[in-house]
Amino acid sequence: MIEIKDGPARDRMRKAGKAAGSLLAELRAKVRAGLTTRELDQFAEEVVGKLGGIPAFKGYRGYPATICASVNDVVVHGIPGALVLEEGDILSLDVGVILEGYYGDTAATVAVGAVSEERKKLIRVTEESLGRGIAAVRSGGKLGAIGHAVQVHAEGEGFSVVRDFVGHGIGRRLHEEPRIPNYGPADAGVELQPGMTLAIEPMVNAGGPEVKIDRDGWTARTRDGSLSAHFEHTILITEDGVEVLTAEDR
Repeated sequence: MIEIKDGPARDRMRKAGKAAGSLLAELRAKVRAGLTTRELDQFAEEVVGKLGGIPAFKGYRGYPATICASVNDVVVHGIPGALVLEEGDILSLDVGVILEGYYGDTAATVAVGAVSEERKKLIRVTEESLGRGIAAVRSGGKLGAIGHAVQVHAEGEGFSVVRDFVGHGIGRRLHEEPRIPNYGPADAGVELQPGMTLAIEPMVNAGGPEVKIDRDGWTARTRDGSLSAHFEHTILITEDGVEVLTAEDR
C-alpha cells in the first residue's frame, strides 16, 4: 500500500530530506585522494549527530555502516573500510537520515581528483538521467514515466541501466511502496498522486547492466567489471508539481 503524506508528514519529510541533503553536501566536499572510505563513514556519523538525526542505514538488515561508499565498478552498497581513495577513482556516496521519525535518502557519484573523460561522461549522464526521471513526474501520470525517461537518456548516451536495484517509496520506513524501476514503458505502473514521496535513483553502468554480489552479502559490482554511477533524490509530489526534498534548492 502506498502511503499518501498529509501536511504534518510532508513537513517532516522536508526536514529529513534537508538533513540528508546537507550530509551528502558535506561528504562531497570532503572527498579527496588518500582518504579511506571508513574515514568518510566516521565523518558522516558525526555530521548526522550534529544534524540531530539517526543514521538510516546503520543496522538496517544488518548493514554495518552509516553510508554506502561504492568505488569504480561497485554499483551500490559498498561497505566503508580500509580502501584508500586514489586519484582518478569515482565514488558513489549513498546516505540516509532519520529525523522526527521520517527518512531522507540521497546519493551522488563524485570524482576523486582528476578523472578521465569517460568517467566524467558517466557521472554527467547518470545525474542527467535522474533529472529526466524527476522531470517526468506528473500528478495523474504513470509511475512508469520515471523509469522510461531514465532508460531513454542513459541508453541513448551509450550506457546501460541496472535492473537488479530500483527506486522506492519512502516515509516512515526507508523502503515503502511503490518500487520504481529505472526502465520500462512510460504507461506502466500506478497513477502518481499528490502526497507521494519517492526515492528516485538511477544506477547506470558503462558496460552491461548485470551485477554480482560480493561474499559480504552487500557489495554489488558490475558483472563485467565496468564502471558504475549512482544518483538519487527524495521527492514529494504536490498539488502544484514536485519538490526535490534532498536538493539544496527544493
